[in-house]
Amino acid sequence: MLDRRCFLGRTGAGIIGSAALETLLRPRLFAEPANPTSLRRSHFPATAKRVIFLNMLGAPSQVDLFDYKPLLRKQNGNEIPPSAIRGQRFTTMTETTDRQVFASPWRFSQSGQNGAWFSELLPNLRGIIDDITLVRSMHTNEINHAPAQLFFQTGFARAGRPTLGSWVTYGLGSECENLPGFVVMTSGKASRCGTTCWQSGFLPGVYQGVPFRSQGDPVLFLSNPNGIDRNLRRHSLDAISNLNQINFEATGDPEVLTRIESFEMAFRMQMSVPELTDLSSESAETLALYGAEPGQASYANNCVMARRLIERGVRFVQLDHGGWDHHGGGDQNLITNLPQRCRQTDQASAALIIDLKHRGLLDDTLVIWGGEFGRLPIAQIPPDSRDAGRDHLRTAYTIWLAGGGIKRGAVVGRTDDWGLNVVEDSIHIHDLQATILHVLGLDHERLTFRHLGRDYRLTDVHGTVANKLLA
Repeated sequence: MLDRRCFLGRTGAGIIGSAALETLLRPRLFAEPANPTSLRRSHFPATAKRVIFLNMLGAPSQVDLFDYKPLLRKQNGNEIPPSAIRGQRFTTMTETTDRQVFASPWRFSQSGQNGAWFSELLPNLRGIIDDITLVRSMHTNEINHAPAQLFFQTGFARAGRPTLGSWVTYGLGSECENLPGFVVMTSGKASRCGTTCWQSGFLPGVYQGVPFRSQGDPVLFLSNPNGIDRNLRRHSLDAISNLNQINFEATGDPEVLTRIESFEMAFRMQMSVPELTDLSSESAETLALYGAEPGQASYANNCVMARRLIERGVRFVQLDHGGWDHHGGGDQNLITNLPQRCRQTDQASAALIIDLKHRGLLDDTLVIWGGEFGRLPIAQIPPDSRDAGRDHLRTAYTIWLAGGGIKRGAVVGRTDDWGLNVVEDSIHIHDLQATILHVLGLDHERLTFRHLGRDYRLTDVHGTVANKLLA
């Protein structure tokens, strides 16, 4: 008879040990390839199921739109005192002398139950002020566009990390089998950080954003080439999938699963996308509400599309609208171009909130509107009747949020009398990222991915949920 020590020693070095060793060496050998976009449980009950990110690229000027400063009107044209800019970091585009105070040339008035100040450039947004929360105390680490855009999206100023939409779809999966979990649409000027602002970084490629185009095929190569019908396409994909499955069983490489799922998603999208992008099925009243015109490339059309996408279960929709970079001169002239950007976006942004609310979708849809940083209250180009411009400001700017467990009709945060620094309820980009994940039921400290030997997260080692934003 064998005693217990002898039995465990022999079996440990025998069948049981061999099976354990094989499992460690090839952990995916016996695993069925699960769909990487399948639904996952959140860490705790969520108040939002999905996100629409209205990404205003180029940095809208908060002192001309949201953050009214009477002192600037009193000091307009004077040099700002050194005490106001002590420790302030400027870009090299701003002269170190003759820092002339530049008051907004547009009128402000109060609206809503809280009497929030709004520029005359945003008449439609003023009408929904009681459904949104203004955050006037945002600040970031970066002072130039591409690093700041990446920082907003990834929590890091250099390319290579997953974007916000990728983290959300990785954490929660997707409710839609026929469309990607993360969709991106663009209008206006292109992003300074390019496609890296919707890529998945070191997360599996299935979580990266899929760009939809405004004209032509909504997705490149959506249509079958001449001579290829749907049945032949299906047979071809089945053969490719079988080969990829053999590759996966041999290597355990998760990117092979991504490839299989991408091919299958593309096949399903050939049926789902044409119907989705046909805005002619919308009522005339809805199109007029947004200012949308079927067949035209516009931010308004993209807002209608964003609502249609989340209705079909898409988890994260990002609308990039560029052209807010107003240093002065040419197409960067603040006087002429800021009103243009507002006309392009104000009606449709407000209509999106109205439409979501009407359809019962606003309660569990988080809408975010904002840029990568703000604008200085001093002139980069001395203003006259034809031209003006403002340089970058990273220490104080405004965004707004709506729906998905966010307070309604609130104004959070305050800046100093010059609009240069936050003096109340400071909210850093990492805090905003933590709060976005929180309303989706995700703990920003637990949503991690192991890469190069350590766990990474969206907020790096920072971030606190901004409870003052929560309903």
